[in-house]
Amino acid sequence: MTRRPNLVPFLAALVLMTVSLACLLGAGSSEIQPTLAPVAVPTQEESPGEPPIGQPTSAVEEPTPPAQPTAVDGPDIPPPEPAQPTPPAPVPAIPERRRLTLEFPPVIRAGDADLIRLTLELDAQGNLTPTAQIEGNQVIGEVVEIPNLYETHHVTAEARLDLAGVEVIPPGTISSPLLPGQSVTFYWSISPREAGSFRGTLWLHLLFVDKASGEESRRAVSAQTVEIESTNLFGFSGNSARTLGVIGSVVGTVTGIPFLQDILKFFWKRRRKPA
Repeated sequence: MTRRPNLVPFLAALVLMTVSLACLLGAGSSEIQPTLAPVAVPTQEESPGEPPIGQPTSAVEEPTPPAQPTAVDGPDIPPPEPAQPTPPAPVPAIPERRRLTLEFPPVIRAGDADLIRLTLELDAQGNLTPTAQIEGNQVIGEVVEIPNLYETHHVTAEARLDLAGVEVIPPGTISSPLLPGQSVTFYWSISPREAGSFRGTLWLHLLFVDKASGEESRRAVSAQTVEIESTNLFGFSGNSARTLGVIGSVVGTVTGIPFLQDILKFFWKRRRKPA
């Protein structure tokens, strides 16, 4: 009796091989083709720009593009005009050179009066050695520079003499208009009350008044020291000394007449003779 071969193990092996091959093919296809997630279709209640409810949103937000300028209805605005170049500043005028001359008596008798003179004149040649108008007076000269503002300003020279212990006429500040090419002179009469040394200051300022706006500005030009020595004669004032001088002159004139002594002797002898 012939034995039939046992096919069960063979069939089992074939089934096992088929299952294994199918598993291998399924795994390979899953690696090659990615699984697609279902896409949610927006409904009428959901906005197309918003993500579906229940879906995770991305943490990275896309940058918002800058807003583009939109045209505005209205009249056309002309483009800005180019800036005009700034005109150059005017060249300052050359300062005017003037000579300042101060003349005063260094010695004066108590009770007497004398003059102090201050002159502001053009200095065309630069002469700094002016001569005194009164013999024996002291003269001080210097050159000063004055801003040349005559076209735009009214210029006034102001002077003041501060001399304590001495009578000064006129007192306070005196002024005079200063015009181009013209000189200005100030005078003071001084009279010391008693003997002694007196020291003061003579001030000179310039006042500028703008012709357009009327704005005022003041500038100091000079401050000069004045020293005066007051003397007397044996304690007498100037008037008393002059009176004594007049009496002495009369006596000297009389005693100097020729034959006056003989005439006086003649009358003296006649007076002594007995009646």
